[in-house]
Amino acid sequence: MSKINLFSQIISKLNRHSFKYLVNEKKTDKHQKGYTSWTHLVSMLFCQFAKSQSVRDISNGLKSATGNLNHLGIQKAPSKSTISYQNKNRDWTLFREYYYKLLSQLGQQMNIKQTKFRIKSKIFLLDSSTISLCLSLFDWAKYKTAKGAVKMHTLLDYDGNLPAYVNITDGKTADNKGAYDIPLLANSVIVADRYYNDFSLLNVWDSNSVFFVIRHKENLQYETVRENELPENRLQHILKDEIIELTGIRTKHKYPKNLRRVTIWDDENAQVIELITNQMSWSANTISELYKSRWQIEIFFREIKQLLHIKSFIGTSENAVMIQIWTALITILVLKYLKALSKYGWRLSNLVAFIRLNLFVKIDLQRWLDKPFEEPPKKALEGIQGVLF
Repeated sequence: MSKINLFSQIISKLNRHSFKYLVNEKKTDKHQKGYTSWTHLVSMLFCQFAKSQSVRDISNGLKSATGNLNHLGIQKAPSKSTISYQNKNRDWTLFREYYYKLLSQLGQQMNIKQTKFRIKSKIFLLDSSTISLCLSLFDWAKYKTAKGAVKMHTLLDYDGNLPAYVNITDGKTADNKGAYDIPLLANSVIVADRYYNDFSLLNVWDSNSVFFVIRHKENLQYETVRENELPENRLQHILKDEIIELTGIRTKHKYPKNLRRVTIWDDENAQVIELITNQMSWSANTISELYKSRWQIEIFFREIKQLLHIKSFIGTSENAVMIQIWTALITILVLKYLKALSKYGWRLSNLVAFIRLNLFVKIDLQRWLDKPFEEPPKKALEGIQGVLF
């Protein structure tokens, strides 16, 4: 057994020195009395792990941990009015920058490398997900006439299944427009759906030595330059592999180079999928498998929406929504880090549920992660009563 509860041990995995450096840099604790940026972070992480539905739940939940708050690095449980005020006013970019700091620190310790592809290029999956909001409450989140929303444009690292970059915009921003600001890593490959079939964007990627595998639109205008040979008697799902030249006046101007077009048969959905890429040397099957791997980002969006508190919000201001989204991303990062540390084959949904049930239980974290269903050792009897007669 441990003298510290499970939640405190999870919080201890966070690098406080990095957080303190960011706090000093952004001056988010200036003129604050008591409710520091660290207390704010712990409160919002408790909101995610416990799936608290309101600021009252956060306040009362932390108050129930009286006597253990010092292990969390906070002095006292915040009131609901304090949480609401700071969610509205504290700079949300602090939590965004801390996510990226943690990603570089915990990501190195996780050391996850998927071995499905024999290519040296770093693989990124690009897509967006819309989070619906009530326009009458979130009047800043313009989307449709009677509906509000924000959109998460996410660049997912294939190896760790964690966002390497997230751009949060209003719901009206088109997918391709939200992708112009993503950081580009030379010799990496970006896999995306047809909504990113923007030739100006693809030209920017190509100019920065970035490969792409994109599903093209049905109205693509092109001419075949040459056809590549298809594998004989195997890989029957590959229907065509050819080098093409764009013929549309606008598209030709936006992307003057030749492209490779690979057509595959998707047996699961009974449809033909047409892909374009600027990678000319990989096999057509590798191109096909790269596009199939795009499903991983759909799984990520499903995980963060179903397992964490991100579909409803405890504050209505734009700042509060941003803080809740970024602390949700920090939470999913910590959860996947714990999953990587464990010897037990956790499903992420089970890990979230079990942590939620045992948040303030005093048990050794690593032992619990490795052997969650093992009974704790029985305490030895301190003394044995003698025989009376």
